[in-house]
Amino acid sequence: MGLETKPLSTLHEKASYDVADFPVPTGREEEWRFTPLSRLKGLHTGAAASGGVVVRVEAAPEVTVETVGRDDERLGRAYVPADRVSAQAYGAFEKATVITVPREAVASAPTVVTVTGSGDGPAYGHTLVRLEPMAEAVVVLEHQGGAVYADNVEFVVGEGATLKVVSLQEWDDDAVHVSHHHALLAKDATFRSFVVTLGGDLVRLSPSVSYEGPGGDAELTGLYFVDAGQHLEHRLLVDHSTPNCRSNVVYKGALQGEDAHAVWIGDVIIRAEAEGTDTYELNRNLLLTDGARADSVPNLEILTGEVAGAGHASASGRLDDEHIFYLQARGIPFEEARRLVIRGFFAQLLEKIELDELRQRVFAKVEAELEK
Repeated sequence: MGLETKPLSTLHEKASYDVADFPVPTGREEEWRFTPLSRLKGLHTGAAASGGVVVRVEAAPEVTVETVGRDDERLGRAYVPADRVSAQAYGAFEKATVITVPREAVASAPTVVTVTGSGDGPAYGHTLVRLEPMAEAVVVLEHQGGAVYADNVEFVVGEGATLKVVSLQEWDDDAVHVSHHHALLAKDATFRSFVVTLGGDLVRLSPSVSYEGPGGDAELTGLYFVDAGQHLEHRLLVDHSTPNCRSNVVYKGALQGEDAHAVWIGDVIIRAEAEGTDTYELNRNLLLTDGARADSVPNLEILTGEVAGAGHASASGRLDDEHIFYLQARGIPFEEARRLVIRGFFAQLLEKIELDELRQRVFAKVEAELEK
């Protein structure tokens, strides 16, 4: 389990389970240049000692949940840490949560994993979600409370299986969270991810996808709302190394307040052997006030000419004055017109949350942000 070099992309040069293989970042590295390291509270230096979070799982009847030690051979097979904090989390967690959906089982209810920070100090975690062939499940990851927390989450989706994941970051205002979510898709597997990031002082999430067989289908969707002083960062990687797979990425965010900062990095690699790939990535940012900043960097690396489709788009801007004027001309006051435009900006994304109760909850959270 030594250092693995991956020279194909300068943004993902190496991977290792050993934290010593990654130098302490200075902020000059490409993968860290947007992240305010001084606000990580020691997660990147190794100075953070293990602290407290509470993990609670409410599982569907068809699902098996285990708490296992570091020596469980199933851990770490799908994902090798790609930066220092991820490697630190892998080397420091004490217990891991393993969720298994048996072959051909269709979960009758969502499985909800709730991570609650105690505020007692930094903490590290590891979660593995396994779907055996032809299984179907919905998993909800909820994060709340005050914490300094780094973790890795592995999603292993078996042949012909379907996994839908909703990840909610509703941390307290002082929380710091650095997390890697990696999905490994077998032949004809389907993966749907919806990330909602609202809380925390600094949140840096790195969702990634890789494929083990043809026919894999991944959709990564995200919604974030950044308030004054918050730093919310999402760094995505889709690694197409198998023929005839699909991916689609759509992330949208709104920002308001002084020093509100959003970062979105979207990396898609289509390797030479991945003929027939169909991929697209999109990021949109809505700057609601002065003093807010959005950095959006889509990257598309194509090493074969035999693709079904490949593209990306990114844009950041203010509310459309014409939309506001149109509504005001019909007697709608400015503040209400503003809310209507922002609701419309997020509406298509929110429809992708298939759980009615959860969709309404996220909608209410967005509405609350608009009242600030």
